[in-house]
Amino acid sequence: MVVDVSYILKEHSEDATQASSGVTGILAVQGAFAEHAAMLDRLGAPWKLLRAREDFDEPIDRVILPGGESTTQGKLLRSTGLFDPINEHIKAGKPVFGTCAGMILLAQRLENDPNVYFGALDATVRRNAYGRQLGSFMATENITTFNTDGTKSGIIENFPLVFIRGPFVAETGPNAQVMCTTNGNMVALQQGNILATAFHPEITGNTRVHEYFLSL
Repeated sequence: MVVDVSYILKEHSEDATQASSGVTGILAVQGAFAEHAAMLDRLGAPWKLLRAREDFDEPIDRVILPGGESTTQGKLLRSTGLFDPINEHIKAGKPVFGTCAGMILLAQRLENDPNVYFGALDATVRRNAYGRQLGSFMATENITTFNTDGTKSGIIENFPLVFIRGPFVAETGPNAQVMCTTNGNMVALQQGNILATAFHPEITGNTRVHEYFLSL
């Protein structure tokens, strides 16, 4: 999906400033935040970019952590003051969706990195798992969705997976459910209202994963 250049200048959707709830905050300190904003516009869902602590306000009831460079995002989360309100949001059990670098930020353990960021997702994640040569590829897989008690709730069939030097899940704990595997690797997890994918649904033009996130 090619994103309109107008998204470079947008800070929120047209309806976000009037909304008293139901707004998705998209972390926008670095990475592919514009693609998520464009996807939410396609679904008619209000959103605003999160660049500083004051951007995280009362109408926000879900958060997207986009792909990008996780170490850079981790540092900027601290310097902008956004780490604490997003961490409180996650601890309160509110919906959060991490893609690629966002999965790394959510993980409790990183296999090849001593840093831990939000530490909410019961999994060990390997950064840059596919290496530089195989850093970008595509696949098509089914994605299983889950209820908050861990029972299966449905299947998103034949979803296009786009990987850009992505991570994968090396190990899960008992609290996380595997939503999707490809080539024998776990690449999407759900834990209650936490979604995390190693791939980039926001650049496929296929809205079904975002629709599911908005349903949580």
